[in-house]
Amino acid sequence: MSTYRVAQVAAAGGTFEIIERDVPRPGPRHVRVAVEACGICHSDTLFVNGAVPGLTFPVVAGHEIAGRVDELGEGADEYGWQVGDRVTVGWFGGSCGHCKQCRQGDFIVCQNLKVPGWAYDGGFGEMMIAPVDALARIPEALSAADAGPMACAGVTTYNGLRRSSARAGDLVAVLGIGGLGHLGVRFATAMGFETVAIARGADKADFAKQLGAHHYVDSTADTSVAEALQSLGGARAVLATASNSAAISSTVDGLASRGELIVIGGAPESLDINPTQLLMSAKIVRGHPSGTAQDVQDTLEFSALHGIRPMTETVPLDQVDEAYRRMLSGAARFRMVLTTG
Repeated sequence: MSTYRVAQVAAAGGTFEIIERDVPRPGPRHVRVAVEACGICHSDTLFVNGAVPGLTFPVVAGHEIAGRVDELGEGADEYGWQVGDRVTVGWFGGSCGHCKQCRQGDFIVCQNLKVPGWAYDGGFGEMMIAPVDALARIPEALSAADAGPMACAGVTTYNGLRRSSARAGDLVAVLGIGGLGHLGVRFATAMGFETVAIARGADKADFAKQLGAHHYVDSTADTSVAEALQSLGGARAVLATASNSAAISSTVDGLASRGELIVIGGAPESLDINPTQLLMSAKIVRGHPSGTAQDVQDTLEFSALHGIRPMTETVPLDQVDEAYRRMLSGAARFRMVLTTG
């Protein structure tokens, strides 16, 4: 094959178009990945709309990539990779290795983090080039369409929970049961937490229980979210996946003493939290980024062990623009995934 297809956006806010390009060769410590599936994340809008610095168009988005190693660049084999290996590449698309954070081993907050679709072409295509430190190995139990979303949505929720102060048996709440939250509930129950799902409307209660939640809180009910959580003893942790600052803020008073609010849902508005809410009970509010390639691999292995899969709608690459618009509309249930087969 001398050419391959990609879905690119030629200008900020534009529509996707399928074009052919010459097949690239991987450089030193890089591999070429034959993409089999790539999830469409809401964060892709940052790149499609040109909302981040240093972006150049045309843009090939996509950072929930699953496929196989197709060719090794010089030195890539020294890292244990071989042609044919099943791999994912997520939001963590490699680090610089020389900034202070990298020198401290905290690679996910690298000052020069390489995000696919921003630092280099992402997975909305049949092939892509990635550095070896971005690769995570896919267990045989997971399909490519399942593994791709786990490299961003999956690892973000899994890591947010496992790095919290909560321990098995503690009350943990997941705010929102959409693209991130439906995985958060599954992970929380598998980790042994007494799990509360929080969403809008009584009609979502059955779905929350299907995901494994022990309790459901309707955020539109007369009883406030905070009161509902306190009636259960107070949450050791709240994983806020909803992109709604008011909804996130409403959970703070539902935390137990020394409980923590873990924010992973992005929203432009400020949180409405005052110092008094935090001081007397020593509550914590923190943001949580995604996870390194090793974190992704941990997520994939945990998911395979516990039978956790994302809920997806798969569509062929040719329908990328329709799939992207469906994600934007909120109609996706819950992850749109492009396939190349």
